[in-house]
Amino acid sequence: MKKATITLHPAYRVGEVSPRLFGAFLEPIGSMVNGSMFNPKHPTADEQGFRRDYIDGLKEAGLPCVRLPGGNFVSGWSWKDSIGPMEKRKTRLDPAWFQYIPNDVGHDEYLQWCEKVGAEPMYTINLGTGTLQDAMDIVEYTNFESGSTWADMRRANGHEKPYGVKIWYLGNEMDGPWQIGSYERDPKGYGVLAHEASKVMKWIDPTIETVACVSSSPFLNHYPDWDETVLQECYETVDYISLHHYHSAPPGNIPALMAGAMAFEDYIHTEIALCDLVKTRQRVKKTMMLSLDEYACSYRPVQGAHLGLGGRQPAMGFLGMDPKRKYVRHDPDDWSTRRAFPKQGEMPRTLANAAVMLVMLRHADRIKIGCATSGLAMLCATNREHAWKSAAYYPMTQLMRYARGVSLQTVTESETFNVDGYAIDDMNQYGGFTDVPYVQSAAVLNEEAGEMTVFVINGDEYDAHALTLDAAAFAGWTFTEHVALFTDDPEAYNDDEHPETIVPVQEKETSCTGGVVQATLRPLSWNMLRFERKPDA
Repeated sequence: MKKATITLHPAYRVGEVSPRLFGAFLEPIGSMVNGSMFNPKHPTADEQGFRRDYIDGLKEAGLPCVRLPGGNFVSGWSWKDSIGPMEKRKTRLDPAWFQYIPNDVGHDEYLQWCEKVGAEPMYTINLGTGTLQDAMDIVEYTNFESGSTWADMRRANGHEKPYGVKIWYLGNEMDGPWQIGSYERDPKGYGVLAHEASKVMKWIDPTIETVACVSSSPFLNHYPDWDETVLQECYETVDYISLHHYHSAPPGNIPALMAGAMAFEDYIHTEIALCDLVKTRQRVKKTMMLSLDEYACSYRPVQGAHLGLGGRQPAMGFLGMDPKRKYVRHDPDDWSTRRAFPKQGEMPRTLANAAVMLVMLRHADRIKIGCATSGLAMLCATNREHAWKSAAYYPMTQLMRYARGVSLQTVTESETFNVDGYAIDDMNQYGGFTDVPYVQSAAVLNEEAGEMTVFVINGDEYDAHALTLDAAAFAGWTFTEHVALFTDDPEAYNDDEHPETIVPVQEKETSCTGGVVQATLRPLSWNMLRFERKPDA
C-alpha cells in the first residue's frame, strides 16, 4: 500500500478563512436560471415563479454567497430593461449565448431570490456596452436609501429598503476575445475604466468593495502582461482582482483531471506575484486580495486542436460566425433546448473541484472569495421536476461547516504521478504535469468552537494510501471522527431516482495514539478528519 504523511502545528498559520470562499456563480445559460431557479409552472413555484424546492435545497446547504447575473451575458445586458412592471420590460438578444432575454428574471428578482436563499449577492456590472453612468445608477438604485430618482424608483418597484450589495465586479472577463466590448487589445483602457468606475461607485456608496478583472485564462497569449497593465491603472481604487480558470481533461483521463489543482496553484502564484510587484512599484501599503469567482475541473471532448498555438490563435476563432445558428427562446418548463451534461464520472469530477477548494484554503491569506461555476448544482442538483444532493454536495457543505477559522499549513508527503501533455482544443493546451501528489490536504483551526478539521483527497484511482497524520503538537485535542466519501465505481453518480448512490460514511478503523492518526485513504476518496479540544484544555 502506498503511504502518505501530513504534519500539522498550531503555530504555522496561513490566514483567516473568509465565509465567501465557498460560494457559487450564476448566469442565465442552460437551465441555471430558466428551469432550475425560475419556472412558474413548477409545482413548487412561489408567487415570483421561483422553485421553492431549489431555494430550500440551497438554504439547507448553507450557500454563503453567489456571484450574478453573469458571466459573458452581462456584457451586453442593460439592467434598466429588467426593472419595473413585467409587461413593460424589454426582450433583448443575448449575443454571448445566442438566446432571447425576456427579462422575466431581472435585477430585482436576482437580488430577491438571494434574499430567499439566504445567500449574499455579489453583483457583476456591465462594462462592455455599459457606461459609467450606468455604473453610478445601478449602485444608486440598489444601495441608496431614498430621495434620488433611482433609489425612489426601487422603492416604487416594491423594495423599500436598500439591498445593501457589498461586492461589485467591474465587468466580466474583459480581456476575452469572446467578450462583448472586450478590452483584449487595450488593457490600459480597461484599467482606467475600472479605476473610474470603482471611484464613482464608491462615491455613491463608500461601504462597497470592487473587483477588477485580470486575464480570464492563463492560456491567452497576452497573459500575464495584460494583468500587470490593468493593475498599474486601478490598484489603489479596487479591492480584489477577479480570477477565472477552467481546467479540462480528456474524458476518462482521471490523472489529467486530478492534476488540475497544480494548474490553479500556478495561476494563483502568478497573480499574487503581479499584485505584489505593483504594490511595491506604486509604494502603497494596501495588499490586493483575490477572488476566484469562476472555476471548474471537468472532462471535455478533444476537438481537433492545432498543436502549438497555446493561446495564440486568432480572435476570430472564438467568435462563432455561423450563418446557420439561430437564437433560442428558452421556456423554463422545457429543457429540450438545452445541452445535456453527462452524469457519469461524478466522483472524479467532485474530487477535482474539491481539490481547487483546498488550494484556496492553502492561500486563505489572499483568496477571500471563491465561486464554483457549478456550485449551485453541487449544492442542489436539478432536472425539470426534481432536486437532489449530488456527490459534490458533501465535500462542499463540509467545507462550509468546518472550514471556519484560521487556515493551517499542512506539510504533505505523498507519492506522485506524471501526466503527459495533451490538447483539448486550440486554446486549452497542456504541456503536461510532473510530480503531482496523489494526496492533497488543507486544515482549518477554529479555536472559538474548539474544532480542528483536516480535509484530505486521495486522487489515486486504483490504490488506497496509508495515511499518518501527525497532530501531536495539538496538546489537549482529541481525535473524534473520520468521514469519507468514495465509490467503487468511478462512473457512478447520484440522480433523482438514486440520490444516495454516493454518500459519506464513517471510517471506523481509523485510530489515534498520542495525537498521531493512522488511517486508510480509499482510492478516489474525499476524507474529513476532525479533532476537538477538551473543555479544560
